[in-house]
Amino acid sequence: MLEYFTIEGGVPLRGEITPSGNKNAALPALAATLMTDEPVILRNLPAIRDVQTMGKLLQTLGVEVKMHDPHTWELCAAGVAVPRAPQEVQQFVQAIRGSILITGPLLARLGEAAIPAPGGDVIGRRRVDTHFLAFEALGARVTQGQYYAVKAEQLRGADILLDEASVTGTENAIMAAVLAKGTTVIRNAASEPHVQDLCHLLNAMGAQIEGVGTNVLVIQGVPKLHGADYTLGSDHIEVGSYIALAAATRGELLIHNAGVPHLRMIKMVFERLGVTFETRGEDVFVSADQSRVIVPDMGHAVPSIKDAPWPAFPADLMSMTLVLATQCDGVVLFHDHMFESRLFFVDKLIPMGARIVLCDPHRALIYGPSPLHGDEMESPDIRAGMALLVAALAAEGESVIRNIRQIDRGYERIEDKLRPLGARIVRCAAGDAESCS
Repeated sequence: MLEYFTIEGGVPLRGEITPSGNKNAALPALAATLMTDEPVILRNLPAIRDVQTMGKLLQTLGVEVKMHDPHTWELCAAGVAVPRAPQEVQQFVQAIRGSILITGPLLARLGEAAIPAPGGDVIGRRRVDTHFLAFEALGARVTQGQYYAVKAEQLRGADILLDEASVTGTENAIMAAVLAKGTTVIRNAASEPHVQDLCHLLNAMGAQIEGVGTNVLVIQGVPKLHGADYTLGSDHIEVGSYIALAAATRGELLIHNAGVPHLRMIKMVFERLGVTFETRGEDVFVSADQSRVIVPDMGHAVPSIKDAPWPAFPADLMSMTLVLATQCDGVVLFHDHMFESRLFFVDKLIPMGARIVLCDPHRALIYGPSPLHGDEMESPDIRAGMALLVAALAAEGESVIRNIRQIDRGYERIEDKLRPLGARIVRCAAGDAESCS
């Protein structure tokens, strides 16, 4: 049944909130359980749609999944075999981008894998070449027809220079390399917090990965991995979303277990918008006392906020930060060079009163502050959906956001987390007026 949010905005959000586990770490961690025949316990998994879809995909492959609670799963892949009919997994593969992460583990453990083209958010072309170039460097044969297929009698360590610092490409290369014979060096590796989480999990399972958190990983291949009990870190994108939400609504939030070491660049960029936060041990405090004045570059030039691979500003936070900028005094250019369709969601902000010029698919110029008013809109992807929710909560009047299953893919029952903070948000089922009561 299709669901939507109704939001009455204009209320400063105040209180305490705890982010879920890192969504982008959960999917590779789940895929990594394919690499051993022993049980792996994963804790702090976010109870979101994408994680549920990945779990169903693994079960289709033969993984036994036990849920101790919504956030703690025990998985055992002892009965996994190469799927001889990849179409059986197609519905799950095409639902989430992270489904491609099963390829490296199956190749490493079973010697072959076949997967349909992965799905996910429609935010522009998202190439998969990096994954298969890395597999070829490790000695696999790659064929492309109706499915992407890889096969190798024995993977062998290699010195690999990735053609781009792809997050999932790096993760697939890592998982293939940990069971390869010999030493693998992965250069131009992505180093995002979720890549680090995967490396720490694999090391807990018996892998030998050095250089975690850097762009050069050195992996000594091992013959076999074993089970492990691992807790995922907090989702820094969700933390950034809450900081933007607090500042945009002129509220005050204490964010618990915020993964403070991963927030340095986020703090730096938010400060350019006149928004800052205080670290209190593992927590973050966002005060209602913010200047919200955009800081120009030297020479009074218009500043720009750009996304780039870690440790630069995360692409997944661009949408929420752009909405925040509409509530700040000044002019700023947002440049999303990674995805050519991500900024198209600004067309939904302009009718709300935002003053935005979409210069081209990659750049948008924001003039603030702009008083926003409620409107009806539809979420095009996970991050744009959360950005529209930030805009609706900052706006005066009522808003309706449809296609919220996109938000559910990345944020766990977001309305239940925000209502205790004062958010007037209700989840409704289409055609069922009583569900909005």
